[in-house]
Amino acid sequence: MTPAELSRTVLHAVRSAVADGALRVVPPESVSVERPGPGGCGDYATNVALRLARSAGQPPRAVAEALRERIAQDPAIASVEITGPGFLNITLGEGSQQALIRKVLEQGGRYGWQSAAPSPGGTDPDPGRQDSDGPGRDRQDPQDSDSPGRDRQEPVPQDSHSPGNRAPAPDPRAPLWDDTVARLLRTQGAAARPRAGGALTPAPPYDPSLGDDAIRWGLLAAAAHDRPRIGPQLLRQHESNPLFTVRYAHSRARALRRDAERLGFTAAPLEQVEAGGLTGLIADYPAVLASAARLGSPDRLARHLESTADALLAFQHTVLPLGDEKPMAAHRSRLAVAEAAGTVLAGGLSLLGVSAPEHL
Repeated sequence: MTPAELSRTVLHAVRSAVADGALRVVPPESVSVERPGPGGCGDYATNVALRLARSAGQPPRAVAEALRERIAQDPAIASVEITGPGFLNITLGEGSQQALIRKVLEQGGRYGWQSAAPSPGGTDPDPGRQDSDGPGRDRQDPQDSDSPGRDRQEPVPQDSHSPGNRAPAPDPRAPLWDDTVARLLRTQGAAARPRAGGALTPAPPYDPSLGDDAIRWGLLAAAAHDRPRIGPQLLRQHESNPLFTVRYAHSRARALRRDAERLGFTAAPLEQVEAGGLTGLIADYPAVLASAARLGSPDRLARHLESTADALLAFQHTVLPLGDEKPMAAHRSRLAVAEAAGTVLAGGLSLLGVSAPEHL
């Protein structure tokens, strides 16, 4: 279950409580879910009870109690606990990781897209399932009852770019920025038409020997109010270079798959495996795409790709069997997580117009 799916589950519980007469409020258009803050528990937390308490005329914990049993009815949820003044802390059931990874591998480059969204330019960024696989999330405090939450799903503008974060018109990156925002909007079903793909139009005043990949990343990874840093550092093959890290992490995911094939096994999400924060980053990707499109901020996508790449590179050493160890279900499951992360990296890079090489 992704954060967006969980958000819809919580919203359904609110509407159910209103329909049953347990709450007398106007249901919100969306509900936020967050990673639990200090003192919290479970996989996710929501402050929806605190948000609704005043209009419901009930204490937040009473509102939370009305929602808890309804949320817990979802078979993908193991438990729901109430903490503090009325936060709902949700623990996902066994199998949630497997279901998420299976979904990513099935959808490939279209993972995170709204189901009705057409492909930018008429093609998927990853037409071969996971064969081709770049400012981080603004974390909201779940203890802030007015916090909208990073996973809030709001309608995306249908025929225009969001004006709030657009690169200033005199900025040489404005055409590229607009093109990329149009691509992001299209993944959310908006009727925005990106410009012609590969070339930078018009070419910005940067050294062309850096190549399109480096120039695109440098222009798009900086927030609209920040000055992009375009220079030789973008070609450096070192962990200090985020572009290299993201592309290298993708190539490692592809290499793990090739190495596994030589050892005689393939990826399959058979069991729950410990993957650090990687599973959460994969789950968060659809919400990051929606946020980047809604706010007109390609830099949000770039930062999320950096975080995903760092987590994948930390996780990669656990994937393959060691020494004489035989491949087991856990290895197949870890490989599936790595492939899903590679799919996210490839899809995100494609939307930024940056290539995702298999060998680096």
